[in-house]
Amino acid sequence: MTDRNPALPRYVGQPLPRFEDLRLVRGRGRYTDDFALPDQTYAVFVRSPHTHARIRGIDTGAAKRSAGVLAVFTGADYLADGCKGIRHVPVPRHTIHHDQPAFTSTASCPVLDEPHFPLAIERVRHMGEAVAVVVAETIFAARDAAEKISVDYEPLPAVTDVREAIAPGAPLLWEAARNNIAVEGEFGDRATTETAFAAAEILIEHVFRSQRIVNSQMEPRAAIGSYDSKADTYLMIAGSQGAVRQREYLAQALNVALEHVHVVCPDVGGGFGPRSNIYAEQVVVTWAARRVGRPVRWTSDRSEAFLTDYQGRDSLAKARIALDKSGRIRALEADILFNVGGLPVSYVPLSNAPRVIAGVYDIAAAHLRVRGVMTNSAPTAPYRGAGRPEATFIIERLLDIAATRLGIDRIELRRRNLVARTQFPYRAATGINIDSGDFLANMNQALSLADWAGFAKRREHTAARGRLAGIGLANYIESPVGAPHERVQATILPEGVVEVVVGTQSTGQGHETSFAQVMADELGVAPDLIHFVTGDTRLVAVGGGSHSDRSMRFAGALMLEASHKIRDRAREAAAALLEADAASLVFKNGLYQVPGSNRSLSLFDIARAIEASGAEKLSGAEKLSGEASFTGRMPTHPTGAAICELEVDPETGAIEIVRYTSVDDVGQPINPLILHGQVHGGIAQGIGQALFEIAVHEPHTGQVLTGSFMDYALPRADTLPSFEVALAEDPTSRHPLRVKGGGESGITPSLACVMNALLHALAPLGVTDLEMPATPARVWEAIRLARGK
Repeated sequence: MTDRNPALPRYVGQPLPRFEDLRLVRGRGRYTDDFALPDQTYAVFVRSPHTHARIRGIDTGAAKRSAGVLAVFTGADYLADGCKGIRHVPVPRHTIHHDQPAFTSTASCPVLDEPHFPLAIERVRHMGEAVAVVVAETIFAARDAAEKISVDYEPLPAVTDVREAIAPGAPLLWEAARNNIAVEGEFGDRATTETAFAAAEILIEHVFRSQRIVNSQMEPRAAIGSYDSKADTYLMIAGSQGAVRQREYLAQALNVALEHVHVVCPDVGGGFGPRSNIYAEQVVVTWAARRVGRPVRWTSDRSEAFLTDYQGRDSLAKARIALDKSGRIRALEADILFNVGGLPVSYVPLSNAPRVIAGVYDIAAAHLRVRGVMTNSAPTAPYRGAGRPEATFIIERLLDIAATRLGIDRIELRRRNLVARTQFPYRAATGINIDSGDFLANMNQALSLADWAGFAKRREHTAARGRLAGIGLANYIESPVGAPHERVQATILPEGVVEVVVGTQSTGQGHETSFAQVMADELGVAPDLIHFVTGDTRLVAVGGGSHSDRSMRFAGALMLEASHKIRDRAREAAAALLEADAASLVFKNGLYQVPGSNRSLSLFDIARAIEASGAEKLSGAEKLSGEASFTGRMPTHPTGAAICELEVDPETGAIEIVRYTSVDDVGQPINPLILHGQVHGGIAQGIGQALFEIAVHEPHTGQVLTGSFMDYALPRADTLPSFEVALAEDPTSRHPLRVKGGGESGITPSLACVMNALLHALAPLGVTDLEMPATPARVWEAIRLARGK
């Protein structure tokens, strides 16, 4: 029970402007590269120009003799110090759904979890992999010396395409990864699915490619390492998606006890998944700081980023559905290859995609096979949605293809297959258990907001201008997971501030505001009196970081629990101070009041009294505080629908998105303004992949051909329309705040609805398929070929 008074001002649900924005837009943010430690030095890495090669030798003599150079290190130096390769734990237990089998080693397919040496040992497996590092007094001296290092490489055959990588005779990256398969898993019921397909009246089968994309964050990666010889402690300053996890990775790699490592994560200019894992450069600068006896700093340039940042997507799926003549889906089957790159950093997308591939549809039987394939390319990692946008793309494209084949309206086909609210709790054939979500209402609301019914008339006007118009829809469901450990500690400070230590941290999501709204409601204080402590492992001992829609799901629930503990302790202390019965006190607007009198105490009054009187007299503690920890799943299922309307110039292939509508059930919105911003960002990233972005490797050699923004296109403000976004809520009972998660809502349906709209526009010309990104050149070529037929 809670003693909240209904008269308290309520901040949850209000679109408060973000508190942190003024600090950030005025240039008062503090990112990694803004830090400067006394007597610091500069690191430059020597990187492999080959995608696959054996290292015969490294000549560092000339570099060591260069002016201003303090040291040159190779992988041999790193190993000689007793350091180890990074163990990324690519298949962590918490990424596997609790109702599904984990990826497990078998005789035919062991799970590859080879260590990632931050400086390559004997062999490089992707272009840009670091083989040496120069530490010098200035960045210029380090760059000059790096050019003097001579590496004797023996080039080896390379492979960057997953289909070629698993073919007989393909170059093998790791002996333990037979046929270059790093991990393999099966989900669902194979026998039931095969039976359903054997009895099917209609089969729809297609191959889907989700191309590799670059994680183009605003803030380039950077890291600063230092070592305190007296205390025997390491400090690493680096923007990431979770300081606690980074500390664990770093301590393991340096082969030291956890208490000897201190990690600070300041402001971060974008995470999106790839910053959840630690990077080689972070380990090297921290280790090198001990070797040179001075702090070592490194900041990536964009050329390095295109070669070495963990990248996203890159999958190939062969999928099919079985239907009856009425359009009811009876079974779903998919075989998906995920390109995990040259080093085993993460297999998370492989475990996420099977959970949601059935979407919001009532499909009785499903069987999924997923394989992680090693190739000579930069490692892939979770990228916003991490397997869920790819899976949604598959099912929603299959539905549009089926509607065309059956001659059934696209919306009607979806209506016939939606899971109804009356079926909850609903266990999908893919294993997830859904407790809430009004899928039909979400779709109907999106149709209304997008004026789907009025599209036919708009299409006539577009045709009169010589352009092609198309409209597409995609429904979606998510299954957020994330690191299972989290902790919150809140303390009422006598000086009139609530200090909250939170294990998760922001990479731009507005935690300082939305978290404060939750605490303000529970404690009856103004949100601007709540100050958060995050991103410093000397103060934050437990925390999973920010990813997979987990921050408000985990921290929100724990903030409620911690607040209730504070109020329980404050009530007892107030009763002693006011000489009143604790049960009779009324809590209102942050005050404990004696009914029928003017006697009251604020939480801050009580905190001051506790500090003045000592712990034993009032609360049994030195401070008025409350803490809460959690280890577990906390499953929720955000859902919604998105509609894209676009126009195509058939003479040039140019595409203009004219409308985009999104309806999202993310649970109770803590701050709608922030949620809308999250959805906008996700939509932009999804449109980017659908129409613009692709990381390209040269066939056979594997050389990176998209090594800068001269070669890699991103969507810009003038290429996107204003988005029509709306929030819906079918309440969940699984979270005390009714939170489901909103960080990935915008991106999950975006690939499907954009491509559905584009192929709807091109259908009259006979174009039935296009690979992403649907660039003007690809669209123009498809139109030319269709006209030729």
